[in-house]
Amino acid sequence: MANKSLEIRFLFPLVLFLVVKLLCVDGKGFNNNGHKIRKGRWEGKLKMNFYHNNCPGAEDIVRQIVWKKVEANRSLAPKLLRVHYHDCFVRGCDASLLLDSVAGKAVSEKEARPNLSLSGFEIIDEIKYILEKRCPNTVSCADILTLAARDAVSYEFERPLWNVFTGRVDGRVSLATEAARDLPSAGANFTTLQKLFAESDLDVVDLVALSGAHTIGIAHCGVFGRRLLNFTGKGDTDPSLNPSYASFLKSECSDKSLRLNPSAVVGMDPTGPLAFDSGYFVSLLKNKGLFTSDAALLTDPSAAHIASVFQNSGAFLAQFGRSMIKMSSIKVLTLGDQGGEIRKNCRLVN
Repeated sequence: MANKSLEIRFLFPLVLFLVVKLLCVDGKGFNNNGHKIRKGRWEGKLKMNFYHNNCPGAEDIVRQIVWKKVEANRSLAPKLLRVHYHDCFVRGCDASLLLDSVAGKAVSEKEARPNLSLSGFEIIDEIKYILEKRCPNTVSCADILTLAARDAVSYEFERPLWNVFTGRVDGRVSLATEAARDLPSAGANFTTLQKLFAESDLDVVDLVALSGAHTIGIAHCGVFGRRLLNFTGKGDTDPSLNPSYASFLKSECSDKSLRLNPSAVVGMDPTGPLAFDSGYFVSLLKNKGLFTSDAALLTDPSAAHIASVFQNSGAFLAQFGRSMIKMSSIKVLTLGDQGGEIRKNCRLVN
């Protein structure tokens, strides 16, 4: 037992060192791959405990509500995380995804095809209602969503997994066309994924770490069904998919006539859809990534190596937190920025 404890204690720093080495920056601000390292756009704009003076206890209220909801329904954790992810990749983390469409105006992000399966909006509504009563016109929907996503994932650990810097305000524009254009697709190849992430100042380590969010949650078979039954249009299966896993997915996703049932669901991580751990990467390295975008990580040597490092849960959780801090700061609006406001209702502009 003592030897095992020593082994873990010395292994964890080594694993983290390997991740950091991938991003080693020289004196000119470039990493080992020759890519320019840019400062996060949030620097100097967001800060810890932004509401400490003007709405004391706001973050505690968010956590208490979210933990109570997740305790009753563990599936809410991946749902809230996904809402946050989809919000940040379109116009930045400004809660534009939460806006409903208004008759006579452009269709909102919420109604874009990639967002039709999202849920959990009512949790954000409930938190906003309570905070508006306590601190009117103070806590933004964007901050509530960012905190709720962190707290939903953190519930099983009984502690926050990463810091959330607050001070965002809410955007006033929400367009379904932008969501269809900017959201990374489950069918994307590595080049496309890397380009979309780079446009948001996220590097390959962030790409791999954030893909690890697929360790929790479920997916409809219609999203990845082509990999199983018609990969090249000839009724074939994606050859990069583990054969036994492909057989399992076919059994779960087919109806009695052995045709694809697009509404059937499976866990995104074959090791279990509820535990937030490194199971996704263990499965991925066995060619059991559910989506084409998952399998794409293995087509790039750097990404594949990072994925192998993240088979260690400690290394994955540490980097996931850092990458979430970066993602949640994409193109943030803060007080004084044009086009921002503190919404009274997260579904409507003021």
